[in-house]
Amino acid sequence: MDGAHRTFLIIGGGLAGAKAAQTLREEGFSGRVILIGDEHEHPYERPPLSKDYLVGRAERNSVYVHEPSWYAHHRVELHLGQPAVAIDRQVREVRLGDGTRLSYDALLLATGAEPRRLDVPGTELAGVHHLRRLAHADHLRGVLTGGPSGDDPGLVIAGAGWIGLEVAAAASALGVPVTVVEPEPTPLHGVLGPELGRFFADLHGDHGVRFVFGARLTEITGKDGMVASVRTDDGRELPARAVLAAIGAAPRTALASAAGLALAAEAGGGIAVDTSLRTSDPLIYAAGDVASVALPEPGTGRRRVEHWANALNSGPAAARAMLGRDVTYDRVPFFFSDQYDVGLEYSGWAPPGAYDQVVFRGDVGKRAFIAFWLREGRVLAGMNVNVWDVTDPIQRLVRSPEPVDPAALGDPETPLTSLLAE
Repeated sequence: MDGAHRTFLIIGGGLAGAKAAQTLREEGFSGRVILIGDEHEHPYERPPLSKDYLVGRAERNSVYVHEPSWYAHHRVELHLGQPAVAIDRQVREVRLGDGTRLSYDALLLATGAEPRRLDVPGTELAGVHHLRRLAHADHLRGVLTGGPSGDDPGLVIAGAGWIGLEVAAAASALGVPVTVVEPEPTPLHGVLGPELGRFFADLHGDHGVRFVFGARLTEITGKDGMVASVRTDDGRELPARAVLAAIGAAPRTALASAAGLALAAEAGGGIAVDTSLRTSDPLIYAAGDVASVALPEPGTGRRRVEHWANALNSGPAAARAMLGRDVTYDRVPFFFSDQYDVGLEYSGWAPPGAYDQVVFRGDVGKRAFIAFWLREGRVLAGMNVNVWDVTDPIQRLVRSPEPVDPAALGDPETPLTSLLAE
């Protein structure tokens, strides 16, 4: 069929969906491009929601992927504030919540993820927050910037993952007392392991954040309909005027599941896609947080990544695949974070159990170093903390199948590029 007479539908108004639409036009697609988002907002990026936007250092329009006028200028039709509720694969049609039916020749699911909810009494109280959407950030920012000036019971955060720690840093910078309740023995334990977890515990502790490790929230108590305190399974009662649930996110797969698309049983769930981001239906693709991507090496399983760079890169990759291009999506996972005076970038994938050694290069005490996770001498991941312009050699080391000398890896005088195999 002539491209001008084809319709490509994108479900999901985040970074992956917006970048897919942009790529379709950049690659010369002249047919209809329709983007469906269940929020009334134009597509926006999420990292500022727990960083600059949350503390008021970034304006609202700075989080948008494109200027609102971009969509009309590039003939991208928007259906905002209207969720997609069903996919009819037989007739290639998507039904929206208001009954509108949209036909497609190819469909991209970029439905993202949603925050996991606390399953404890008291979550209906005013002052219980999640952070995934602009509206969430607006509500939480009001709490952080408009709190009492006197004796403040502060914010309790359930979960010491990236979102929990970034909000802790933002709240602490605004003078709000913060307590973080985390069942693991360190922050980010399931992502970075105990070695780097201890670094983040010390970083936040130096800024007044209190941690309660080895505990979970069991109840949120209130007064006059407002949060007053939380209780934990180790018998503590912690005062609070607000609670943030930062216990992870679940991929939004309900639409795909109802349509009979294959879901991934491993790697945190998600919609199962091949290396070209194609689902079990050859006309439907998935990208961003919701996609569980088959790894290129046979027998190595799948990976689902929830970070900004994955949305940035997988949306365009899916768009090219929809156009019939030869696509293999095998990007090294990458994310970044900013907390207090610490900026970091992480490349690779090395959860606890995957590595047998951590090598440090630089000065951990001065918070300027690179950490490497190794298995049998091979670099699985690297994280540069307040050290810049090293992402490329780190990612090349991660891609290399060859082992490296740990002593040389940890020696700041040895250029990283010299450790790369010819």
